[in-house]
Amino acid sequence: MKYVDKVLENLKKQNPNEPEFHQAATEILTTLAPIVEKHPEYEAAGLLERFVEPERVIMFRVPWVDDNGKVQVNKGYRVQFNSAIGPYKGGLRFHPSVNLSIIKFLGLEQILKNSLTGLPIGGGKGGSDFDPKGKSDREVMAFCQSFMTELYRHIGADTDVPAGDIGVGGREIGYLFGQYKRIRDEHVGVLTGRGLTYGGSLVRTEATGYGLVYITEEALKMRGDSFNGKTVVISGSGNVAIYACEKAQSLGAKVVAMYDSNGYIYDPDGIKLDIIKDIKEVKRGRIKEYAERVSGAEYHVGCKGIWSIPCDVALPCATQNEIDAESAGLLVKNGVKYVAEGANMPSTLEAIEVFQKSGIVFLPAKAANAGGVATSALEMAQSSGRMFWSFAEVDAKLKNIMVNIYHNIDNAAKEYGYEGNYVMGANIAGFIKVATAMMAHGIV
Repeated sequence: MKYVDKVLENLKKQNPNEPEFHQAATEILTTLAPIVEKHPEYEAAGLLERFVEPERVIMFRVPWVDDNGKVQVNKGYRVQFNSAIGPYKGGLRFHPSVNLSIIKFLGLEQILKNSLTGLPIGGGKGGSDFDPKGKSDREVMAFCQSFMTELYRHIGADTDVPAGDIGVGGREIGYLFGQYKRIRDEHVGVLTGRGLTYGGSLVRTEATGYGLVYITEEALKMRGDSFNGKTVVISGSGNVAIYACEKAQSLGAKVVAMYDSNGYIYDPDGIKLDIIKDIKEVKRGRIKEYAERVSGAEYHVGCKGIWSIPCDVALPCATQNEIDAESAGLLVKNGVKYVAEGANMPSTLEAIEVFQKSGIVFLPAKAANAGGVATSALEMAQSSGRMFWSFAEVDAKLKNIMVNIYHNIDNAAKEYGYEGNYVMGANIAGFIKVATAMMAHGIV
């Protein structure tokens, strides 16, 4: 049995009932076979076994009191996956779907994503099955303070630097940081995504969406093309989707569809982003309100139908496995040429196969949505140096990082004989840096 197959089989046996983790590990390990074959010393050092096993898994209970005076209890997680190239770095996700499998899949992906940025950050991820939706600010504060009361002992500016993810925005980061500062009596860059008045960075809110468009723009440019005049479909309506929409529109694209968890809107004249921002960022409302406010716009219950809308570029920015093989087939049939993942693992393995067999330019999440963590690392640098960079400075650094990521994954794919296969390119380019560092550290 080949080394990769053996490691993957053992991983599934040792981690039963973790389908998301299995999916991510399968996608990554199978693409690493060419490089592993060239480096037999990796097997002798048990490198892959160590690569897929988290350095530390922290699970804890989070008790808090709701507005009715009732005690609630949620599960909390932090998976510190790999610190070979720097301190653990990765977001916190607050969503009812959160479980250990999802946190481990996100953490494993984060290792390679962070490596691709070229910045000295390792991979980690965390979160809780707590749902901020429908909760009062006081309830969210109570939960965040309880969550940090356990988490604080496991993180630090040079150890593990969490950030936001689904369900964790500026409000939640503020409450988490406030509790950390209260307990530790220190004001350090232990969380990123902080407000501008207490150590945050400009562009952080826009970073993942902007970065997604920057790397897609480079892929278009290398094919003599551009966003100008392109029809774009974007799933989701959170930070990533909103700012991907903003940047794509600024480059001349027409974004015609977006969605939230209840359904999607279609506006053939192009999405009016100011209305989306008002609904989602100001009122925390549902996207169906858009159709009520914009003449000619349609609202459809359910999300899957969004992938039947003809488009040139698809940017899935919602959640894992939102595009299956059927949806991928619809996108291809209706003329999509570029698919770039703004969410983490939004395409199933079967969907990716459909895209690749159809000759679609497919940019995987670990490369395409790395803008968020890249800007988080830039925030860490500003915190360490007690500096504050302008919007233009951070944006320019972000764009440069995303352009470099595109060329690094393109070059890696070509070097190993898989030209145009950016899944292979991203995994190989990210892994080489981590593997080299792990080998240098010995058996640890």
